[in-house]
Amino acid sequence: MEKKCRVAVVVLGDIGRSPRMQYHALSLARQAQFQVDIVANGGSEPHMAVLMNKSIHIHEMASVQLLGLSKISSFLALLIKAVIQFFILVWFLCFKIPRPDAFLVQNPPSIPTLAAVKLSSWLGRCGFLIDWHNFGYTLLRMSHGRSHIIVKIYHWFEKFFGGKADGSLCVTKAMQHELAHSWGVKASVLYDQPPEFFHPASMREKHELFGRLDSSICNPDGIHDCLCTAKRNHNGGARNPSDTLFSTQNGDDISLKLNRPALIVSSTSWTSDEDFSLLLEAAVMYDRRVAAALKEDDSIEDEELWLDMNNGRQYLYPRLLFIITGKGPERKKYEEQIKKLKLRRVAFRTMWLAAEDYPLLLGSADLGVSLHTSSSGLDLPMKVVDMFGCGLPVCAVSFSCIEELVKVNKNGLLFSSSSEFADQLMMLFKGFPNTCDALEALHDGALFTGSSSRWSIEWETHALPLINEVVSKKSR
Repeated sequence: MEKKCRVAVVVLGDIGRSPRMQYHALSLARQAQFQVDIVANGGSEPHMAVLMNKSIHIHEMASVQLLGLSKISSFLALLIKAVIQFFILVWFLCFKIPRPDAFLVQNPPSIPTLAAVKLSSWLGRCGFLIDWHNFGYTLLRMSHGRSHIIVKIYHWFEKFFGGKADGSLCVTKAMQHELAHSWGVKASVLYDQPPEFFHPASMREKHELFGRLDSSICNPDGIHDCLCTAKRNHNGGARNPSDTLFSTQNGDDISLKLNRPALIVSSTSWTSDEDFSLLLEAAVMYDRRVAAALKEDDSIEDEELWLDMNNGRQYLYPRLLFIITGKGPERKKYEEQIKKLKLRRVAFRTMWLAAEDYPLLLGSADLGVSLHTSSSGLDLPMKVVDMFGCGLPVCAVSFSCIEELVKVNKNGLLFSSSSEFADQLMMLFKGFPNTCDALEALHDGALFTGSSSRWSIEWETHALPLINEVVSKKSR
């Protein structure tokens, strides 16, 4: 029998938090029928489809932590960490996995990944492909400034080794242009597209998901807000156990409650390239503007108002529940800020979902939010792509190339300030859930965007020919 081609997918990071590289692995295994080795750090579980595929083999590297040295010298810690990671990568790529026909590496991070993969490809006489998600030096520039020596070294390193690849993919036309004109790198654009498991959720899927999340939403630790009375009825007793905050079940019949909160989802890495304060400020503005629009008496106790909301009373503007998913360094800081907010109609929940539940949450929500601004201005937020796959319209922070993805008044809206975002929330959710024509139109546009193109189609058109070309050249 003819030997199957083999590709190693390389991620110097948590593979569970690298969805695009997971999709590459699935497409290589399913569509190209290659054997695939994923070499990455552990952490979060990848999608079940990756774990269950017999042609995909995951090789987990140990993460390098130098916390003690970082307190003495951050530069020295970064240098030593990069050296250690270099040798770990080369060891895995040259000795721990079967020799591949090509490496497909995620960039960033660039140091030491690109050098380690280049050396391994030279030693093994196999192909070297880069999938450019962003530029590493622009991410470093956010914390160190443009003129810092570390940023300049990183820029040189990324440009030098990036030019050594046998083929490149990138995420936008703007990035393709930058790579070609400033770096001399020819790259094929492979837009992020939602895979098949991102789709609108059925009523039963919504009800079951809301049931699994009910405790996290209605009984969060240390938080008291407009959702925390949701388990009681107007007599103070427990509500029907088959009901959730959003849905009710009578026999086999499941329906959404008319007085449910509007569900807004944002996925974030909790880093400095996403200004979460925009979202918090907009939430406060929405809360105050609704109270003013309804001419609400400040003397009404919060508990009294919340019980009315939970027991069926509808208002012109609904409660908003923001569910923020993700892990990252600034999460705790913002969680403390959220606890200090005194809001009547807005609640926040932060959580990390299983890979199988995240698409269901998007498919059950009413609106998505993207705070991604891009360190380079040349990449697009993949979370928005996933939202469109689930038919979820998006409000996104405006930056240079975001309109390659978000089409204003078709599948989403763009905002540049918290006040503008608050205006959009007021406009979209007025009359929720029955008379939201603008929101419904955006929902239809998002559904069309998500269904018009899928990852498997785009990958077979733009990525597979390049991978096949690199593999065939190296096998001669």
